[in-house]
Amino acid sequence: MDFSLSEEQQALRQAVRDFARAEVAPLAADLDREPRFPWETLRKMGALGLLGVTTPEEYGGAGLDVVTYVVLLEEIAAADASHATIMSVTNGLPQSLLLTHGTEEQRRRYLPRLASGEWIGAFCLSEPHAGSDAVALRTRAERVDGGYLLTGTKAWVTSGGEAQLYVVMAKTDPAAGARGVSAFLVEKGADGMTFGRAEEKLGQHAAVTRSVTFERCFVPESARIGGEGQGFVMAMSALDGGRIGIAAQSVGIARAALETARSYANERQAFGRAIHEFQGVGFKLADMATRIDAARLLTLRAAWLKDRGYRVTREAAMAKLFASEAASAVTHDAVQVLGGYGYTKDFPVERYFRDARVTEIYEGTSEIQRMVIHRQLYRELER
Repeated sequence: MDFSLSEEQQALRQAVRDFARAEVAPLAADLDREPRFPWETLRKMGALGLLGVTTPEEYGGAGLDVVTYVVLLEEIAAADASHATIMSVTNGLPQSLLLTHGTEEQRRRYLPRLASGEWIGAFCLSEPHAGSDAVALRTRAERVDGGYLLTGTKAWVTSGGEAQLYVVMAKTDPAAGARGVSAFLVEKGADGMTFGRAEEKLGQHAAVTRSVTFERCFVPESARIGGEGQGFVMAMSALDGGRIGIAAQSVGIARAALETARSYANERQAFGRAIHEFQGVGFKLADMATRIDAARLLTLRAAWLKDRGYRVTREAAMAKLFASEAASAVTHDAVQVLGGYGYTKDFPVERYFRDARVTEIYEGTSEIQRMVIHRQLYRELER
């Protein structure tokens, strides 16, 4: 049912679904077995406007709303989670921070390149010792004549070593806690910037993840986004949008798993009938479909509210929490429906199962989402 989507949104969804099935899905298994950054399809996605969906047209983007963005992201995720992760990251914090807090010069310089897919953006917040506790980051930005020297290591950087633009969170005032964090733009190739080896991950192998190290890497003052000490607040605000994106991605992965399981359960015979006719399988499929619909509606609600200017910290956390856990449950059940075949690479559900697992970790773990929701519940009582 498309009661929440306009005719234009439905047409865009169908166009992207057709593209994803024709151009992305056929590559997914090969990219999983032999990981490589999928530049060719990313360029095509850029040409379709998928890498700058909500970036205004004046900066080279598609100028669409957040609801449309999550609808399109779901379609890419249903074809391949790695492409969806790259799409989510480059659409997200690099471009959203530039739009909200960047100078006009910064927007004109970077947004058209990012939105077109000529460049890919990356976000550097987590560190080897500091993931969920982002305030504990140790990367320093020491002020010098004309700018800053960055020193430190960032971990788990999606598109690390591949992206051309990095938004880096670093402490300009270590004694000030969260108020001492500032945000900087660093271009690939900057002196003192190096990349670690690609991480060997459980899933999403084509969404290359590396550490990024800065050794007295000079960035000019014009490369700072916002004022000194504003970086952490800006990043946390932007994460609301990122979490909505991960929720949409989770829905896409889960939907692909359900579609495979449903098809298999209709074709596989046992005791003279299709296995979906047995309650043990039929009820699993029903639960899978219900979880997906609930996750999608939570995601659309958060996107709809964000489009209308509401603060969506609670709604984004709820969507991300429920959708990511739904994706894990649905992909688990899909493997179970396929039985032994689900455990082999002959069918894609084992890949969906692996790809879904990280959705409960990045952009804030499920435990962090519960903390956010809990705090928001009590802040509402204080109003």
